[in-house]
This record gives sequence, C-alpha cells and structure tokens, in this order.
Amino acid sequence: MVQVVPADIDIARDAKMLPIEAIAARLGIPDEHLERYGRSKAKISMAFFKEVQDRPQGRLILVTAITPTPAGEGKTTTTIGVTDALNALGHRASLCIREPSLGPCFGIKGGAAGGGYAQVVPMEEINLHFTGDFHAIGVAHNLLSAVIHNHLNSGNALGIDPRRIVWKRVMDMNDRSLRQIAIGLGGIANGVPRESGFDITVASEVMAVFCLSESLTELKERLGRMVVAYTYDRKPVVASQLKVHGAMAALLKEAIKPNLVQTLENSPALVHGGPFANIAHGCNSVIATKLALRLSDYVVTEAGFGADLGAEKFVDIKCRQAGLAPDAVVLVATVRALKMHGGVAKTDLGAPDAGAVRKGLPNLMKHIENIKAWGLPVVVAINAFTSDTFEEMNVIQEACAEVNVKAVRARHWAEGGKGAMELAEEVVSLTQGRKAQLQFTYPADLSLWEKVRTIAERVYGADEIMADTKVRKKFQDLEAAGYGKLPVCMAKTQYSFSTDPLLRGRPRHFHLPIRDVDVSAGAGFVVVLTGDIMTMPGLPKVPSAEAIDIDEDGNITGLS
Repeated sequence: MVQVVPADIDIARDAKMLPIEAIAARLGIPDEHLERYGRSKAKISMAFFKEVQDRPQGRLILVTAITPTPAGEGKTTTTIGVTDALNALGHRASLCIREPSLGPCFGIKGGAAGGGYAQVVPMEEINLHFTGDFHAIGVAHNLLSAVIHNHLNSGNALGIDPRRIVWKRVMDMNDRSLRQIAIGLGGIANGVPRESGFDITVASEVMAVFCLSESLTELKERLGRMVVAYTYDRKPVVASQLKVHGAMAALLKEAIKPNLVQTLENSPALVHGGPFANIAHGCNSVIATKLALRLSDYVVTEAGFGADLGAEKFVDIKCRQAGLAPDAVVLVATVRALKMHGGVAKTDLGAPDAGAVRKGLPNLMKHIENIKAWGLPVVVAINAFTSDTFEEMNVIQEACAEVNVKAVRARHWAEGGKGAMELAEEVVSLTQGRKAQLQFTYPADLSLWEKVRTIAERVYGADEIMADTKVRKKFQDLEAAGYGKLPVCMAKTQYSFSTDPLLRGRPRHFHLPIRDVDVSAGAGFVVVLTGDIMTMPGLPKVPSAEAIDIDEDGNITGLS
C-alpha cells in the first residue's frame, strides 16, 4: 500500500512547535543570550558564542550526496532525519544547515527547509526572509558597489580602471536580464558610464566572508581584504582602500549572530548563512557549527551538491580554515538517482530496474572512494521511495559491503526520525573508538595549478587539466601576488564529475578545461571557473512563484 504524505507546507503548519526558549534550554543557552524574532525564532548572542569556546567539542557528522540528478537525492531531509533520530536515541544532537535563498525558492528548486516529516520550522518564515540576514548581506555588498562608483565620480584618487572593476551588485532573486547591464548613463550627474551586472546574493563574496568569520573583528578584516577592482597599471584595489569595510561590518552586526529554530520533532536547528555551492564553499557559518559543537553530543551538518563539490570544499576550505574535522560522513543516494546514472530517463524511473541501478553504481563508488581518501568513515543512506524494490536496494547494499561500507535504508521523509533510527545507530557506531584522521586533498604549499590538477585527478577522475596561455598567466600572477597558499574553490557543474552536465555516472578519460581564475581574498580562497557557471540564475518557463499564494488570513499556499 502506497503511503500518502501531505504537502510539506501542510505538515509544517500542523507542527507542534515549542517556544524557542524551550529549544534553547535543551542546548543550555541562557535566556539572556536569546534575541527573539517572534515565538519560534531567535538569534544567539555573540557573547555566548565566545563564552562557550573552552567547552569540550561534540562529534561532527557531515551529510553529503552522490552526484545530483533531476530525480532528487534528499540531502537536507536526511540531515534533519538523522538529527531527530539521534535525539530519539537519547543523544543531545543539533542541526546546522544553510538559510534558503529567495531566488531558488521562487525559481525551480523551491525552499530549503527539508520536506515531508523531516523539516525545520517555521518553514514559511525560514523560506521567506527569515531573520533578514540575506537582506543585510545584500545591502552591505551594494554599499561597496555604490562607494566604488562614487569614487570614480569623485576624482578616482586610487586610479581604478573602470574596465577592470570586478565587484558587481547583488539581489536575492533570479533575474537573467540583470547579468550584464550598463550603468552611469544619462549624463555627467549620473556618474561614469560602464558595463556591470548583478549576481545573486548567495554568490557574493560578502556571503562567503560572513560564513567563514568567527567574530566582528575578523569579519571586518576579511571584508577589507576583498579585491574589488584593478588600477590602470593592474594593481589590485581592496575594500579597505575605499574605507568602507567598517560600515559594511556594521550592517552585518545582527546578521552574524546564529539563528535558532527547531525541527518538526523539536530538535535544535541552527540555520545560518548560505553561500553558493558552486562559486563559493556551500556550507553554513563557522560560527553556527562551532557553537553547536560546544553545546551538543552530535552536530549534523551538510555541504552543497554532491560530495565532489560540497564535501571537497567542506574539507579543503571550511575545515582547513576553521580547524574542524568531521567524525563521520553520511553519503545520501537514491535508487532513482542511481538508475538515472545508469542511463534511465526520468520518465521511466518508476519501473523496477536493478540492472540500471548496477550500471549507476560507479558514481556512488567514486564518492565512497573520495570520502575514504579524506580519512573519514562513511555510511550510505538509501533515501527510500515507495517505488524502490528490495532487489534494487539489495544491489546497493551488496556493492557497498564489498568495499566495507554499510548501506542503510532510511524513511525519514515519510516517518521522520523514526525512519532514520538504523542510520543514526550506524553514525554513532562509526564515531566510537578511533578518531577519524582528516586528510586534505592537497597540501597548502602546493602551487595553485597543482592544487587544481590534484582535485581534478583525485576527486573528479580527470586525466588532465587544461587552460589557454592567458589563464595560465593569471595563475602565475596570483602566485606572485601572494595568494599561492590559499585553497582553491572549484566552480563546476554539480551534475557530473566532469564539466559536461550530461555525463552522468563515473566519466573516464576526460580533460577538465579551466575557463578563468580569480581570487576571493577576503574569503581566503581562489575561485577556478570551469564550464558555464552562472552567478545570476534565471527563472524557468514556469517558476515556482506561480504556485505560491496567500489568503486574507495570511495563510500561504504552494510553498515547498
């Protein structure tokens, strides 16, 4: 019998939420350190974050996934389900995930608060504006944009070349028409005419800086280091030279405090920050993660997209900069997604096909191989659909057993924490005894070019990387400018190990073309662009916004 689960928004609306003070009490957060946003949301003071840093640290569990497909994998729901299950088992567990962006919410993806019976709530408020963090980040970014243009119009004492301004503007919405625009038109009173454009707020370096900083002082210093333009003699201009980084940090004074909400089963959830998982590192804030680790036995967090992008950046950027290390990894897979990697069309995924699952297994196996190479124990979570057959799931479990990895069927979407109990038990088992020894993909003193080559060959399985002479020269220039020891942030399609989104499974014998490279000096990494990566998405033909509505009583429909 097929189990019928109500719509996400209806489940969320029926949630029996506890007052946010009760959720805080479960983590031992005193009332005076809560800054309430209504009855069910709060920010936690930075004073409390500093106060608890000497406490022992809990276990950190990273949830990642196989290469994404249109069939869906369910990384966020698994992150939530495991947290609820750990609490049901008697452990003190909390959740750390990113905040949703309005662009995907009204575009094609929908919200980012989980789904089914594995959600964070209040779902509507989290997906729509939340505590205003993204607004603050967008305003801080655009303040810098305005100051750059004002500097040009006021004599240009720094000698900024208007053709080499790399700092655009941002907005938290998908709008392809703003990717490339002309500004300063209409005469001398309106400034200096030049080409510019918009990125989505989550692609802003301010967002990446925000999520990697651990104090207002560090935030201000990082903001000041951001490269915004180049002079006529091609020297970098940073935000501190425009004397605006202090004002930007002031705009982020409240946003930097982590947000506390809860799951449907009242597990504490810190939802804070949300950098793009392509152009940036795709993880929630370091502040939220480190705070949760001081207050919990287990902290369950996730990284954006598949393990080749999200987990690699979590390890080589977030963990390297913040001194963190996961104790175990949950690798999410679905029968449906593996069938797509095995060549089955989306329209045919409902038909049982164990052979197609077997053909798709190389994708799963490559991710397992990568996670083991980082020195981390891993469990595979088979995120169950009602159409999955025993034979199909058995194919996955047998293949994982051959590489000494347990694969566990999980039904958290339909059953909440109860459906992830076996998965949570395996997580606990993996964290007992010997401490995981994290191994980065590359050493910090390797050249930037060799860092990219190492990621491409070891993580993606490429034969070689390639770039034209102009791009290779940019690598050399970044080394000469003192950025050579920074980690690299690969901007690549999430749909394939390669740069071709149509190459599913485990592609072999391919080269990785590098289109461009630039530095995010404030965030502390070098961005390597491969393929066609957009920092301002567009809306689909039928955007999710068309299904969203509200009635006279304020009840929202169509949000998922």
